[in-house]
Amino acid sequence: MNDPHQNSSDLQNSPFRGQEDEIVNKVAQNTSLVTLDLGEYYPKEEIVLFDLKPLLFMEMILKEKEFRAALQNTDWTAYRDKIVAVTCTADAIIPLWAYMLVAVSLEPYAKNIIMGNEQTALQQTFLAQIATIELTEFTDKRVIVKGCGDLPVGGFAYMEIAKRLRPVVKSIMYGEACSNVPVYKKK
Repeated sequence: MNDPHQNSSDLQNSPFRGQEDEIVNKVAQNTSLVTLDLGEYYPKEEIVLFDLKPLLFMEMILKEKEFRAALQNTDWTAYRDKIVAVTCTADAIIPLWAYMLVAVSLEPYAKNIIMGNEQTALQQTFLAQIATIELTEFTDKRVIVKGCGDLPVGGFAYMEIAKRLRPVVKSIMYGEACSNVPVYKKK
């Protein structure tokens, strides 16, 4: 715009006067557009495995008296404030009450106790976190569910948030504001 042959009166009368400094971010202006990052709900607690196999006779058979003694001799403080996945990696028949005994022993220490492996515990914990999302803040909004992040957010989490958001939002998109995939639009 600094043309030496152009005089100041030309600039004052120009239809583009004042626009050279004005860049409008239409995404930021659209207040009905909300980004939801599932990574914010990813479990932060450590998930550890408690395997019943070492507590079994010959790592194959549950003997009640020995099992109860093994539970009493376990240092449960190692599970303090952790999410504990309880499983048995041995091909053994475990009576259901045995899992109840483990839960009773772990409950004073663990943040949560889940039946299954670490992946099952992660998934159940993540879904529980997603269930805490207050949906009223998304009512009649266009929601972009962030697609890329540092954490391995699984498909189960995207399915759950889509299922929860659909009844309240105007639309659901996946990705980023600049490039997104439409998922749902209210008719």
